[in-house]
Amino acid sequence: QVQLVESGGGLVQPGGSLRLSCAASGIIFRLYAMGWYRQAPGNQRELVATITGGGTTNYADSMKGRFTISRDNAENTLYLQMNSLKPEDTAVYYCNAAFSARTHWGQGTQVTVSS
Repeated sequence: QVQLVESGGGLVQPGGSLRLSCAASGIIFRLYAMGWYRQAPGNQRELVATITGGGTTNYADSMKGRFTISRDNAENTLYLQMNSLKPEDTAVYYCNAAFSARTHWGQGTQVTVSS
């Protein structure tokens, strides 16, 4: 059974930082492209960043320079370091794993940026 479990969300002030984690099980982690997506109330789910098994990264333009995606294939864990957070970054952040036609989602973790 595939499980993606996100953690690390919470309430942070504007300009602050958070580090999200996604622990994966039930998949051959190194084969999967991994990604972070987010969904704010009333909005569609949008791409934050992705990373291939070999470590090639891709970011949405609004996250470049502020967010860093990384992975530890030995620990089956995906990370998202978020710096210089803005109120508009408030959303539920989801972990995604994709390989061939298979795609899996975590349950999400809430990030709220507010003073």
